[in-house]
Amino acid sequence: MSAASAQQITGPGLGANPQLPAPDKGGLLPTVNIAPALGWNEGQMPVAPEGFRVTALAAGLDHPRWLHVLPNGDVLVAESNKPEPEEGAKNVHADGLRGKAMGMVQKRAGAGTPSANRITLLRDADGDGVAETRSIFLQNLVSPYGMALVGKQLFIANANAIVKVPYETGQTTISATPVRVTDLPAGANHHWTKNIIANADGSKLYATVGSNSNIGDNGMAAEEGRAAIWEVDVASGAKRLFASGLRNPNGLGWEPQSKTLWTVVNERDELGNDLVPDYLTSVKDGAFYGWPWAYWGQHVDERVKPANPDMVAKSIAPDYGLGSHVAPLGMAFSDRRMPAPYAEGVFIGQHGSWNRKELVGYNVVFVPFASGRPSGPPVQFLGGFLNDEGKARGRPAGVALDAKGALLVADDVGNTIWRVVRAK
Repeated sequence: MSAASAQQITGPGLGANPQLPAPDKGGLLPTVNIAPALGWNEGQMPVAPEGFRVTALAAGLDHPRWLHVLPNGDVLVAESNKPEPEEGAKNVHADGLRGKAMGMVQKRAGAGTPSANRITLLRDADGDGVAETRSIFLQNLVSPYGMALVGKQLFIANANAIVKVPYETGQTTISATPVRVTDLPAGANHHWTKNIIANADGSKLYATVGSNSNIGDNGMAAEEGRAAIWEVDVASGAKRLFASGLRNPNGLGWEPQSKTLWTVVNERDELGNDLVPDYLTSVKDGAFYGWPWAYWGQHVDERVKPANPDMVAKSIAPDYGLGSHVAPLGMAFSDRRMPAPYAEGVFIGQHGSWNRKELVGYNVVFVPFASGRPSGPPVQFLGGFLNDEGKARGRPAGVALDAKGALLVADDVGNTIWRVVRAK
């Protein structure tokens, strides 16, 4: 596949003030349309803009979801999938027609396999874009996802807890037993992914926890501490709710100029093709972003019973709509190692829609920033994940900039880590 000019993303649900259609509550069954998992044929790879080169840093992985780049340039890959529900956990989606529909979605998307429960280390010592070293770095975890290095301690967000292990620069494997730092809400794990990021001085971690349902379907008791970002004290493990009402936050990043925390969020389903926009937003301490009672500020979701006008009144709108059902997961702020126009802004891995008639997402987009804020519409930076028949060669998940400023993309259907670098 050849390089192409960057493609501007168009359509509803984009920007700081998107026009929102009236909700379409649908019928008994949700719209189910997902790109069936296909994988890449020999010699195929995603398409980057002109002036960039794509290589497979590593292929043949087992559902790679998330990435962390260590200071020496080694790349950690969380090979992970949804855990089994904890005993006694309630999930109304597991049974009935909707449960069967969701099971079909997972199977078609290639996400119905057991979790490898490990972190793999990749090392590209000669800088050719292909890792010569691949080793099992840490195993027997519980659906690991986010990772953060603070000093000589590596923190890992399992599906049920943040744990830590000692780390020395250059290690290719760790045999130490992980030590639990703090529990994270688990249970049925309708949304199981937990991401973490450290602040500048390493004193705090920020952890994402998605909701346990679409709109509180399992009762609000099952949502205790969920749909939120937690602040965790590294030394003690004590934690507090930092922000709430975020249905399924995933990627986290510090905006380079303002040093403000930003995240990308998967919004609710089954309100129609163009509701509700997934979004990119700064995260304000103590803010409430609406879930489940409201969306995009104070638009009431009338499906949620009982109503809660007091919480609706507290709901604030996010900063920037990415379009509905695109499923943003990974995000990484760019820097000057990337050429213009990609040097200032954020890369976002969009996993792709399942609850929309026309497929959207299944790409990596770039949102330009100026003065610490989004300054223009997203452009597609990496495409080609869908073939002409609407099947998924791959699905982007986590993204990160490596030690040399190249973009890394975890592809959990293609089982590959892609590396995108400026062509020489």
